[in-house]
Amino acid sequence: MTNNNPGTTLLDQYLERTLDQWVQLFSQPEWRGRFVEGWLFEGQAERRAAEQRLAAAGVRARFHSAYKPLAQHFIDNVGLVQLAAVQVRYPVPQLGPRERFRLEAYPLAALLGDGVLTLEPRADALLHYDVELTLHGGKRLTQRVYAPNRRHADASGAPALSPTGWLRVGSMAGAADLLDCAQSTDYEQAYAQALHAVRAHPWPDGEPYFERLQLRIDLPGFEQPLPRAGETMSTAEALHEDLYFSLLEFFQEHSGRPLGDRRLQPGQIVPDVRLGAELPRVQVSLLPFDAAAQDALAVALDPQEPLDELASAPAPGRIVQTMHAWPGKRFTARTRQGRTVWGHYLEGRQHPVFISGGQHANETSGVVGALRAAKVLLQQPDAHFALIALENPDGYALHRELCCQHPGHMHHAARYTALGDDVEYRDKAPLYEREARQQALALSGARLHVNLHGYPAHEWTRPLSGYVPRGFEQWMCPKGFFLILRHHAGWEQPARALLQAVCESLKQVPGLAEFNARQRALYERHAGPMPFEVIAGIACTQTQTAHDAPVTLVTEFPDETVSGEAFRFAHEVQMHTVLAAVRAWQGIAPR
Repeated sequence: MTNNNPGTTLLDQYLERTLDQWVQLFSQPEWRGRFVEGWLFEGQAERRAAEQRLAAAGVRARFHSAYKPLAQHFIDNVGLVQLAAVQVRYPVPQLGPRERFRLEAYPLAALLGDGVLTLEPRADALLHYDVELTLHGGKRLTQRVYAPNRRHADASGAPALSPTGWLRVGSMAGAADLLDCAQSTDYEQAYAQALHAVRAHPWPDGEPYFERLQLRIDLPGFEQPLPRAGETMSTAEALHEDLYFSLLEFFQEHSGRPLGDRRLQPGQIVPDVRLGAELPRVQVSLLPFDAAAQDALAVALDPQEPLDELASAPAPGRIVQTMHAWPGKRFTARTRQGRTVWGHYLEGRQHPVFISGGQHANETSGVVGALRAAKVLLQQPDAHFALIALENPDGYALHRELCCQHPGHMHHAARYTALGDDVEYRDKAPLYEREARQQALALSGARLHVNLHGYPAHEWTRPLSGYVPRGFEQWMCPKGFFLILRHHAGWEQPARALLQAVCESLKQVPGLAEFNARQRALYERHAGPMPFEVIAGIACTQTQTAHDAPVTLVTEFPDETVSGEAFRFAHEVQMHTVLAAVRAWQGIAPR
């Protein structure tokens, strides 16, 4: 069932801005001559302006970023060009992943340059980094960088250690004899208030619980571009991710499902976090679907370049138009919001292959890669394949909507369908999008499925839930293009042969080996050795399942957030992977 009261408001609340509160508090006469040090989720310019206002009141203040404090410390306070070497000793927490604070230093190694940074664990769990800087010329400096955190229960009830606001106030520089304690900031309050509003609502027992759960949050926050690292630190993006996955965890608990169950169908959860607000505001609403309004964006955002030159994801109409121009048979399925999943089947004499993209709709390079590969296959005699270039049109529409505000964010709210589930794992009627995949496999008889995916091209965090994204720990930092191979029992040998053949073929893709080596080096500097086998320079995993086709080759390109030349390279690699797999399968597939 769906909510029968469209437009229901669960919360509409303004919050006090923490930075303004602190300036007002410490501007009082009794604080004159004191030393104030604080951590909160604000940008450098805003923190510096607040320090100047307090200086005018006779207070010496220094405000730091509570989000990624070590990386932000170097941006704020350290002249990067003068550094010959940097040694960082990071805390090893008693709660959460052992490498948490090493990960939180990401992407400092890229900011500092090759060979400059050394990261080592400390023997204790005290929440600070010890930093030793060696300057060109040999001079050495030591620094201590605090990383304030609080212990709490996260949305699932599990214990967590998360970044938090903090104040240290002393009668002399470096002292904290007057105040030294955690502070709940506006950023943390916005998250908590939104979560509480959802938890307190009387949800029905049956899924889905709503059509669209909208969480509009306006905050000060910051977006910190890091050009040398190809990254952007964004408190808005981090809050989007934390809200979305926290609410999935809440509804998994409400439904009686285990954490991480991708069959959950709560409805569409849409965090919309925007920066620049002087006065923080949190709005939580239940809304009906408005597919027409979303689809109106498709024309405005449609890039017109040829497929092989696309610098961003094409509009749905462009995808359909491309497929409809090809010879072969069409098949369709409907989505929860009434859109159409379009499939294409070309019968030939080769061993058939099923090609798909867009299962997770914020992973867009696979959509273009699938279309480009199919276009090449159409020119080959006896080609035999089924194609679904965009498997999740409802999620794709949400992704385009969210990209109007933040084109460089990951937008995992658009990952799943309008039902809120992962279409691959849907196991009950109505099947909606899942029906298209079943038709593709039945029509073609394909025993190989090449399923094109992506993952974040920059760091993925949940800062208010222990920082490291639960269940996706291995995905939080990019580590190059890699492959996941799944096979049924008895199919291990042909599956392995396919994997090795594809990896060998991809050695010929210009720039891929260098791209992978560069990303793996940065990943391993911050996350440790990669837990994957490497074949011909391509990281791989191989598992046995009983799902869908006997052999499934899943691609993973770090494409979320990329555009321009980086996006073109992403769908180039996706296309070559499909073509390599189809070519290799002809000599591997059992007769």
